Amino acid sequence: MLSRFYIEEHVREALKEDIGFGDITTENLAGENNYLEGFLNTRTDGVLCGVEVFKTVYDMLSKDIKIKFYFKDGDIIKKGDKLADISGPAKELLMGERLSLNYIQRMSGIATETAKYQDAIAPYSAKIVDTRKTTPNFRAFEKYSVKTGGGALHRFNLSDCAMIKDNHIRLAGSITNAVTKLRASISHAHKIEVECDTLEQVKEALECKADIIMLDNMSVEMMKTACELIAGRAIVEASGNVHLDTVNAIASTGVDIISSSAIVAKAPTLDIGLDI
Repeated sequence: MLSRFYIEEHVREALKEDIGFGDITTENLAGENNYLEGFLNTRTDGVLCGVEVFKTVYDMLSKDIKIKFYFKDGDIIKKGDKLADISGPAKELLMGERLSLNYIQRMSGIATETAKYQDAIAPYSAKIVDTRKTTPNFRAFEKYSVKTGGGALHRFNLSDCAMIKDNHIRLAGSITNAVTKLRASISHAHKIEVECDTLEQVKEALECKADIIMLDNMSVEMMKTACELIAGRAIVEASGNVHLDTVNAIASTGVDIISSSAIVAKAPTLDIGLDI
């Protein structure tokens, strides 16, 4: 999901933002022959994510910085674990500290939060997926983090899947009109998803042969009824009011997918530090 050129392009722009015209603190304190050694450690439990991105920050600053990781993306890490050793020129090592940590802390936080949600729906077979409520220009990293945490992925952008939401229905006049117009225009390779607030809308979406039916902000009882009504004729997605304390009950209704913005938008960063 995260190719080398994509990571490098993003990191390059992030370095420009953070360093600007120079690190006036470090560049006036560190000499050319000053070297430092340190280690990366975690101060809380979680799921590690962002190893290659962390490395890329330093690789772009100096080829003389050496990093050895003892864990890989997707590994469970425990408070106090030493994640990596790092050494190299003091100027570049300190210059890249905040940016490299920003990446790995944010990505590990999302992976950790996703794992909590996926674990919370046991023993049901539903999948936890993300949404488009992501940080602008950071979506690929956040989606990679969701995948690393054991979740599955919704559409990457607006061109991936035709999703008919409430405002689209108002625009088209009805679900039937919206599906008919889309099916006449889009590629055979694209699926059509319809957001439904009521059982009447679910029935209409079924009659239109929608590929995916989203049950939006329905009660657990309504979702059970909707799943019985759909009976495998479409992929069923549950959305709205998805929290750690509600997700298991939602999964018990028989839905296939549970989408939640919380695994990204509300995920806390994981407390990871670089100690010299």
